[in-house]
Amino acid sequence: MSATSVRAAARITAVPDGRGGTALPVLESEAPLALRRVRAHAPEAAVCVIGAMSAPLGGDRLRVDATAEPGAVLRVTAAAATVALPGRDPAPAAYDVGLSVGEDAVLRWLPEPLISARGSDLRMTTQIDLAPTARLVLREEQVLGRTGEDPGRLHTRITVRRGGQTLLDQETAYGPGVPGWDGPAVLGGRRAVGQLLVVAPEFEDGPPGPQVLGEGEGAGEAVLAPLAGPAVLVTAVAPDALGLRRLLDAAMKLSAW
Repeated sequence: MSATSVRAAARITAVPDGRGGTALPVLESEAPLALRRVRAHAPEAAVCVIGAMSAPLGGDRLRVDATAEPGAVLRVTAAAATVALPGRDPAPAAYDVGLSVGEDAVLRWLPEPLISARGSDLRMTTQIDLAPTARLVLREEQVLGRTGEDPGRLHTRITVRRGGQTLLDQETAYGPGVPGWDGPAVLGGRRAVGQLLVVAPEFEDGPPGPQVLGEGEGAGEAVLAPLAGPAVLVTAVAPDALGLRRLLDAAMKLSAW
């Protein structure tokens, strides 16, 4: 890590407040990450992640951890898109997310898109641990390049464990040096890609069946598929961020619990 790089972390802990709501005893962050509690209706507590400066740049190391203790209900959003940019340090940037959801707890992780700007190189990991009765809604959106520019290099991995067993382990890579990432078997020229993961114990009795979603030729497509567990995963590609959000919003209505 060079002198120009940034290392920062943010932590959120949500617990039942004993009055039918959710308290936030831990809400800690370091620049360029900032956390703000926002208005929510009980029993939910809501936190917004705000980027206080341009990040992640090359060589930066950012981490966000969020824990919903047993019985808590937590929603985490973001104020704006995260833009991965090149920096003075030629090393890849890292953005790590760790989520933990206890028994009978709920976590809705709904950040804004991640934009991979030209010249950037970002490694992003998301590790999630769920109790058997936990509920999770997780949305991820990536936009490959800003308007009229080529994307940077983006490598992501998401690992989800439920009750100690692996529910999902998925790794993707896009951008310069990644074979075939823009070909017809992967993105087919589209520049926005995302997914929606919904985990709910009631899906044990039958999750929504496989479906193909789309808004017409050229508008993007999505596939909703049940996982080998009480979960559904929606994977979507679209020409732009707006089309991607529309697809994932439609999928969320189909898979709502």
